[in-house]
Amino acid sequence: MAFSLVAKQAVKKLKEIACIQLLEPIMKIDINIPSEHIGSVIGDLNRRRGQVIEQNNEPQRAVLKAQAPLAEMFGYIGCLRALTAGRGQFTMSFSHYEAVPKMLVTNIIGDKK
Repeated sequence: MAFSLVAKQAVKKLKEIACIQLLEPIMKIDINIPSEHIGSVIGDLNRRRGQVIEQNNEPQRAVLKAQAPLAEMFGYIGCLRALTAGRGQFTMSFSHYEAVPKMLVTNIIGDKK
């Protein structure tokens, strides 16, 4: 028990000194949807901390290229299908790692300063 307490204090002190960052995987997302649903899909991506990188509008369809954290993308297919009446499709692949926003880090590790 004493060792556990000392180890926690040492890690906390090391975190302050070393400026440790928590990283999360960012996914590249290609979304193919009917044009009339662009607004609701972009709004949902924003809610998921996503960023639209490129938007190509065709007569009846729209193709969005975006990036979003993997943690926010679980269950996305069901949400996309609900937003587009079952006509939306997407593909997702790993892009890179990014630092987790500080507000979320405190929620993840439970560190209250």
